[in-house]
Amino acid sequence: MTDKTIAFIGLGTMGFPMAGHLANAGFQVVVFNRTTATAEKWLETYAGKMARTPAEAAQNADVVLTCVGNDHDVREVYCGEEGILSAVRPGTLLIDHTTASADVAREIAEAAQQVSASFLDAPVSGGEAGAVNGCLTIMVGGSEEDFSKAQPIFQPYAKASTLMGSIGFGQITKMANQICIAGVLQGLSEAITLAKAAGLDIQKMTDVLKHGAAGSWQLENRAVTMAEDKFDFGFAIDWMRKDLAICFEAAEKLNVSLPLTHQVDVEYEKLQQRGLNRADTSVLIKQFDS
Repeated sequence: MTDKTIAFIGLGTMGFPMAGHLANAGFQVVVFNRTTATAEKWLETYAGKMARTPAEAAQNADVVLTCVGNDHDVREVYCGEEGILSAVRPGTLLIDHTTASADVAREIAEAAQQVSASFLDAPVSGGEAGAVNGCLTIMVGGSEEDFSKAQPIFQPYAKASTLMGSIGFGQITKMANQICIAGVLQGLSEAITLAKAAGLDIQKMTDVLKHGAAGSWQLENRAVTMAEDKFDFGFAIDWMRKDLAICFEAAEKLNVSLPLTHQVDVEYEKLQQRGLNRADTSVLIKQFDS
């Protein structure tokens, strides 16, 4: 058992198992979730305590982790009336694992500085499976000193973490990640549609292509399931479109064009209208349904 107390705020698809890994690693974990029943369920599985507000969770914590939905949620849990910054002790390390904007990361970092706390923006990649299996990839924005302090905290639920630059650069890296995924899934959707029409064995195709220049995580993990019409893998269209909206906002500010990403986003919107909004992002292949 370590003497460090970790507050974990946001027990969603990702946060629930991430907080669990910290408890299993011996940290003293205090959790908060807007839906109390979820926090109670977490306590049925893991050792820890439950707080009634983000402020209560943070008041005695050495490190505070957040993993919530969007910019609005980040602002609320940090800066709300009963938010983290109203109660956090000086010297506390704050780490946000939400996929959010670089702007909100910089905003929270500045607010944290006012109460003598430090902040890292640290979005993750790896999806629900990565969170459950403790093998997430973390892309971080902040100082070298704070990044070093975070390493023992990241270890239970991540296979890799990289400091990308100053505050906000973690979020910019996550934007690049989501843009790459959108493009790969579009190409994979077209490739599988062509291969199936020709009668090609998709498993054999995957086994061949994964060793060459077309190899990717999506190819190895989603090609066969896409061909089999299976799309229940946790990262829903709704969440992807939220992330892509962040990319578009940042691109506009930087005067950058994202034509393929916009094309994919339009197809996702059509799939949402067909009631597939909770399907995994690999459901993009159904844009070719006749």
